[in-house]
Amino acid sequence: MAIKKQTMRASSDIQQSMGPREWAMLLMLSLVWGGSFFFVEVAVTQLPTLTIVFTRVLLAAIALWGVILLTGRAVPRSFAVWRAFLMMGLLNNVIPFALIVWGQKTIASGLASILNASTPLFTILVAGLLLTDERMTLRKGFGVVIGFVGVVIMIGGDALWGLGQGVWAQLAVLGAALSYAFAGVFGRRFKALGVEPVMTAAGQVSASSVILLPMVWLFDTPQSLSVPSMGVIGALVALALVSTAFAYILYFGILERAGATNLLLVTFLIPVSAILLGAVVLGERLELLHFVGMGLIGCGLAAIDGRLLALVRRAQ
Repeated sequence: MAIKKQTMRASSDIQQSMGPREWAMLLMLSLVWGGSFFFVEVAVTQLPTLTIVFTRVLLAAIALWGVILLTGRAVPRSFAVWRAFLMMGLLNNVIPFALIVWGQKTIASGLASILNASTPLFTILVAGLLLTDERMTLRKGFGVVIGFVGVVIMIGGDALWGLGQGVWAQLAVLGAALSYAFAGVFGRRFKALGVEPVMTAAGQVSASSVILLPMVWLFDTPQSLSVPSMGVIGALVALALVSTAFAYILYFGILERAGATNLLLVTFLIPVSAILLGAVVLGERLELLHFVGMGLIGCGLAAIDGRLLALVRRAQ
């Protein structure tokens, strides 16, 4: 009960329907996170997973603290703020990254993507229980279902054949989605604490780096690794600066303005961005089902945002 009250006190008014600026930020976030798959695909050829994750958050932390120092932003001194950074790092990076990595050792990436797309559903449930201004509604639930079906269609029904095999691995990926949902809700408190998005981004990746350091040293034994190629180093730098540092500035900016439910709709858009990038950059062919899936995702997003219902009412 104490947790619920604390979370609700951290809640403050947000925009239930996103404006053009918030939608642009959400689309940009999906693009930079969708592009992270390309960078990771290069990095995993020469480096173990935890090392990639640790390097990603560490370099992002260095870049973000550089921005903070150059712009003269005040560094929080409150113990409550730094404790919140630590919890955010656990919920938003360490726990979900570890669960997804462990899960994908057993299940295919397509199935993992579908399971990860359950994040908005978990977010609606968690936010509806813990936040006064993000209550669960039938409209939101309907939009999530439509968007989720769109993700399944776009990724391909073949990915669902893995259901029933590797149950613990699937539960791990679902656990990661649930952790992301709690992170989105927990992150709402930074606005109430007076911490701006750049500082929040820097604080939580710094906390993640501290938590991950002993894990990397224990499991990956980095002292025994060979120096990676320039291509891998470039992929790591891009992953850290673009898909982490810049992405988290967008992430916390959307969270502050539009709330957890709207923010985590990005998990619907990431597969769209990844597939479109594959078509543009790698020349991969777009199938009819891709367009059908994207259309359903768009309808789902519009339903959650309230615009689809408004258009239907206007047409009557």
